[in-house]
Amino acid sequence: MLDYEAEAAHYDRTRGGVPRAKAAAEAVLRLVPPGARTLLDVACGTGLVTERLTRTGLRVYGADAAHAMLATATGRLPGRTVRADARRLPLPDASLDAVSAVWLLHLVPFATEIVAEAARVLRPGGVLIATVDKDAAHDVGSDIDDILRPHRSESAAGDRSDLIARHAAAHGLDPAPGTHFQGHGQGRTPGDTVRRLRSGYFASWYTGDPATTEVLAAALEALPEQDRLRDDPRYRLAAFVKRG
Repeated sequence: MLDYEAEAAHYDRTRGGVPRAKAAAEAVLRLVPPGARTLLDVACGTGLVTERLTRTGLRVYGADAAHAMLATATGRLPGRTVRADARRLPLPDASLDAVSAVWLLHLVPFATEIVAEAARVLRPGGVLIATVDKDAAHDVGSDIDDILRPHRSESAAGDRSDLIARHAAAHGLDPAPGTHFQGHGQGRTPGDTVRRLRSGYFASWYTGDPATTEVLAAALEALPEQDRLRDDPRYRLAAFVKRG
């Protein structure tokens, strides 16, 4: 897992910046019930998405466990951030109308605990909104994907949509219609993919031996247009409504 204390300084610049954040926020807001008054964005990071979640009548807060990330988020959301683990939120039961978790569940081995905590703090009728199938979203059918796909293992992904749906059901959350959004500025080049492959960046789905890694790297290095960005990923947002 990345060191998000160190990542904070360049996170926005290397993750699609404002265009991606705007697309994510607009998608989340499509799934927030019209009458919702409060929303907590867990693992809010730098707050680039969070600050764009505000709409008339909706009070938005951010929580993150990384001090450096939260310091940036606090500058964007003064008085509305808290340092907290997504598994132990400093909030009473049934105190929120919506919880969002964007680009979080794929990172952790304890997604079920995050879902359970969201269910605890949601009021009946409240909604949990979360990205799912994040790694799969990066398979855009490019020549890069044609090389990597046979070595991709989605079964280990902690944010598989079917798995998150089971966690949600176990904690009193029923599925609701979801949506998609474009991950601007995140298309991959062959050259960058080789560097990431060798650095272990794809550990969530690829655990190949060094010899296999070098075979894949050679195939990627043989592709044309080494510095041309391939298509951006298209992310999926799932929504779950608290019973009662």
